[in-house]
Amino acid sequence: MQNQRKLPIGVQDFASIRNDGYLYVDKTDLIYNLANKGKTYFLSRPRRFGKSLLISTMHAYFAGKHELFEDLKIAALEQDWIRYPVIHLDFTGKDYTKENALEEKLDQILCMYEAVYGRENAEGRAVDSRFASLIRNAAEKTGERVVILVDEYDKSLLETEGELNDKNRALFKGFFGNLKGMDGYIKFAFFTGVTKFSKVSIFSDLNQLHDISLSEKYASICGITQAELEANFSPEIDALAARQKLTREACLAELERMYDGYKFHGDGERVYNPFSLINAFSDLEFNSYWFRTGTPTILIKKLEETNFDVRTITEGTVRISKDELSDYRPDSDDPIPLFYQTGYLTIKEYDAELGELTLGYPNNEVRYAFLKSLVPAITHHAVVRASALDIGGFKKDAEEGNVEGIMLRFTSLFAKLPYTTAGGEKADSVIEQNFQNVIYIVFILLGQYTQVEQHSAFGRADCIVQNKNCVYIFEFKRDDTAENALKQIEEKKYAEQFSGDKRRLFKVGVSFSTKERGIAEWKAIEV
Repeated sequence: MQNQRKLPIGVQDFASIRNDGYLYVDKTDLIYNLANKGKTYFLSRPRRFGKSLLISTMHAYFAGKHELFEDLKIAALEQDWIRYPVIHLDFTGKDYTKENALEEKLDQILCMYEAVYGRENAEGRAVDSRFASLIRNAAEKTGERVVILVDEYDKSLLETEGELNDKNRALFKGFFGNLKGMDGYIKFAFFTGVTKFSKVSIFSDLNQLHDISLSEKYASICGITQAELEANFSPEIDALAARQKLTREACLAELERMYDGYKFHGDGERVYNPFSLINAFSDLEFNSYWFRTGTPTILIKKLEETNFDVRTITEGTVRISKDELSDYRPDSDDPIPLFYQTGYLTIKEYDAELGELTLGYPNNEVRYAFLKSLVPAITHHAVVRASALDIGGFKKDAEEGNVEGIMLRFTSLFAKLPYTTAGGEKADSVIEQNFQNVIYIVFILLGQYTQVEQHSAFGRADCIVQNKNCVYIFEFKRDDTAENALKQIEEKKYAEQFSGDKRRLFKVGVSFSTKERGIAEWKAIEV
């Protein structure tokens, strides 16, 4: 039956959610803990993860609107409900690629609050000095210290590059640099963003900010835990299960595969992406919702600049120190911290002794979103869109054991890869990497169980692909023969693990030529 409850799709205002009867998952006890155990914080979470709603809820709490919190956890914790002056700087909903867009946004926000707390000859003064005056005036006029809430502080940095980006960072440096000297006037400050630009702009001056992005205590402050899912969305789960003709247990398992898996601490609870979850309940479909909201410009640019091997991002293969993950430097050649902070990777394991984190895709939605939306940049604008790949044709050939059809499609696809401007061994390496990336991408998008450079007792195969009917063991050679590729499969005994398998088994040797920029030959043997 169609779900009739109101789901807050596109609603990020806490007052609207509470007044208009939208479903709300209660996180207010965590807000109370933040407010009463610290003063200045920073939280990094991927886009569409509930940061704006969190900030809006904080705004209502510090503004003393206790009537909005009836029956919520914080109602039993807070006794005083003091009304503090709140300055809410919301940087969402603005195109910052235009010149002076950030200055205009800051001026707009300042004018709104100066109308309430006093302007003090604001005309002609720089926005940073106006901000300092506003904080002081608000505290003196109300008799209470000021609460400063900053939503998506980094939006103007993620959307821009070059001189405009430098200008915006310099503007923020002066603007938020005031906070350190205004400490006596400030009750609480909370910044959210996608990424923390370490040693750049505001974080070089606001070193007193407590970064809770990797805190176990606040790992679930955004997102939906499994317990919260089952406690708050039971009717929606049943409706989705009925529409998809699944049992409740099977529906929960599919929700987990598609939208769960985010971890923001090695020992923290896993959480679902709230945006995808409520959209799935609204549509009663298991669609991909999150990646349609766009990929940060800075991530696209970073991928275009680096010769990144997409095959390295497989479960349990990406390892990074905790410090590297939390502190992103824009001049770094390593895109992995940015993949994590933008939501394409998440924490899978944590080795406390080594201080090392293992990263992987959170779920199937993100895995396919990454491959579909970012791979053109990784492969230097190669034509690898699903339409160009003819996924249906690949799938049919793979399930029917049509190796010739598979290889003809790969030969045609690889011919579309652009020439690299690099020379010598670097060019050869890029060509080989692009080729193997495309092989890997195709089978992942087909939904096959794909293993890359699969380890065995005797060595590691380049690629093993499995579906319900067939198993394919691929070995690739550059400027060598397909026969030698097959010989390696035999010598290394890559097929032994499938000796008792009833599916059709194919050994495929592939040779590609760096001179011809394509597949030179291939040979296949069905065991």
